[in-house]
Amino acid sequence: MPGRDSHYNHGTMTKPVSYRDAGVSIDTANEAVKKISTLAKATFNERTLTNIGSFGGMFDASFPDMEEPVLVSSADGVGTKLKLAFRTGVHNTIGQDLVNHCVGDILVQGAKPLFFLDYFATGKLSAGIAEDVVEGLSIACKQNGCVLLGGETAEMPGFYSDGEYDLAGFIVGVVDRKKVIDGSTIKPGDVVLGLPSTGLHTNGYSLARKLFFEIAEYPIDTKLIELEGAEVGETLLRPHRSYLPVLEGLLDEDLIKGLAHITGGGLLENIPRILPKGTSVKIERGSWKEQPVFSAMQKLGKVETKEMFRTFNMGIGMTVICSSAHRGKIKSHIESLGDKCYEIGTVVEGNGEVLIS
Repeated sequence: MPGRDSHYNHGTMTKPVSYRDAGVSIDTANEAVKKISTLAKATFNERTLTNIGSFGGMFDASFPDMEEPVLVSSADGVGTKLKLAFRTGVHNTIGQDLVNHCVGDILVQGAKPLFFLDYFATGKLSAGIAEDVVEGLSIACKQNGCVLLGGETAEMPGFYSDGEYDLAGFIVGVVDRKKVIDGSTIKPGDVVLGLPSTGLHTNGYSLARKLFFEIAEYPIDTKLIELEGAEVGETLLRPHRSYLPVLEGLLDEDLIKGLAHITGGGLLENIPRILPKGTSVKIERGSWKEQPVFSAMQKLGKVETKEMFRTFNMGIGMTVICSSAHRGKIKSHIESLGDKCYEIGTVVEGNGEVLIS
């Protein structure tokens, strides 16, 4: 019929269309995978049963030294801290943030990490940036004795802004059932110890960016006296630390009643997650050294103290609850490893609150 062919041919291409024309480069992805594979293999151990490139990662699940091995898993991201990486062009610490955050989340139940998986998604893949990110993952995995078993690198044109990406991780660890730490034996009179953070870790960055870059309008490389002369960007990018090295030697000693990883929600909302019914915690502000970044932010935005403690870790990244009889041994162990341990509060009767005095 007249006109049918012209309608059918409207908009047709004169040459074959490839995946690259749609914004995805398989060649770039292959280049990235080659670089990533080398970094991942550096974390492998004798329990790793597959190579990078397999459809699934395989890990030896025999635990002959445990009576009842319990797997503990967690998944997380690093939130809007990614915006700092985009803004500074520093991408090799974000992976460390992610791994160490996930390690902390399973450590509180007494679990030691076995393996880690990552998800990296971007609009247009840069093999160099992907390699930098995975370099951070690899560094932290090696430091925590954890295998980077596999992951996913997704290129999705039009889904992310240019130069931006998302990053998430999944961790699996193990603990013998009889050594699970669950806070069930916590009681009034117990002591709360605090281990220092390195800064914001991975939480509170939406507020931090608003305070430094919108309210104060500081350029990313501004050096501030309030930050002891450090640059704003450098201060905010300090990696989330791992608490496994200083706590690992205590996990089998039956000294720790409860552990709380101080992430989103701060001290006010994370400690109650491990408190038994009928208990609360009193925290004494000033019993530890708060990094200057917290006071700087509070002053910039006239932020209320309760809001600060509900948004940021305020210089304490992990809390340990123990009996008063065991605090000396725990503190001595941690300090013998060159770390600090502050006595920051006590457990009292109550309804699951954290009170700051």
